[in-house]
Amino acid sequence: VTNFWASDCNRVIETARYFATGFFGLDWNSTTAKLHVIPETSDLGANTLTPGDTCIKYVEDLRTGHDYGLIQLSKFRSTYLPAISARFQTQNPGIKFTDGEIYSMQEMCGFEILVRGSSPWCNVFNHNDWLNFEYARDVIHYYRAGPGNRFGPAMGWLWLNATANLLAKGPNDGKFFFSFVHDGDIVPMLAALDLFPSTEHLPTSHRPETRQWRTSQVLPMNGRVIFERLRCKHVSKENPTAEDTETSHYVRININDGIVALPGCTSGPGSSCPLENLLAMVQRRGGEIGDFHKICGLGKDAPARIEFLHQ
Repeated sequence: VTNFWASDCNRVIETARYFATGFFGLDWNSTTAKLHVIPETSDLGANTLTPGDTCIKYVEDLRTGHDYGLIQLSKFRSTYLPAISARFQTQNPGIKFTDGEIYSMQEMCGFEILVRGSSPWCNVFNHNDWLNFEYARDVIHYYRAGPGNRFGPAMGWLWLNATANLLAKGPNDGKFFFSFVHDGDIVPMLAALDLFPSTEHLPTSHRPETRQWRTSQVLPMNGRVIFERLRCKHVSKENPTAEDTETSHYVRININDGIVALPGCTSGPGSSCPLENLLAMVQRRGGEIGDFHKICGLGKDAPARIEFLHQ
């Protein structure tokens, strides 16, 4: 039986169940797999899939914690929504739309496409409006729990470290480990991994065309990040057809069916990262990021790590 996990939210649980039906078969619940629901409560400490709920300081800090994303989003929205509002007023005299209402119209386009297959809201906006909306989504995630938030990497390192330990143990401890969470819980892990490094934080005064952090490519509906453990035989350059029983292990990162090279660790096949290098990097990042308990203001009795990821 393969264990897999979901945070305690109905849509997350339903996603996990539908995935299991497709992956394991219609009878998975009784024969091949078992779903474990992890509560989204504040008392779990580090033993959680949703560290944004357990990191006390992150929740309570109204300036640089969870709400920092909304603060930065508001700044950028003010650079493009007023022009849309003026256009709408010209088209609809006497009707004044707020920034929040216009932004919600843009959100409706995506959600209605998902549910209905199309949405009349999509044609209300032009191409540049959508480029600005895309960047607005980049901004809110980047500053809410990503590289631009001082709590983000510490929250993400919990799952990253637990996954690195599983990769080190290999398939004898389990071939598959599936965790289902909110998109906002994937972001901290990417920040901890430093997968999309940038020398400067995202600006809120304009939309930079050349940027590494693009939420639309990483966190679409059904967004997923897969760590693949590879075992490869050595091939001699002098005699490539010769048999060689020696093997090495590598890790490849697959984001939404696209392979993403880990910066600074691409010496393996297909720009993969040697396993020992990845493990060293994760530990180094842990030292740079700092202790989750201290950063989040947790008590000594709070769980110190993720304990449930095992088969």
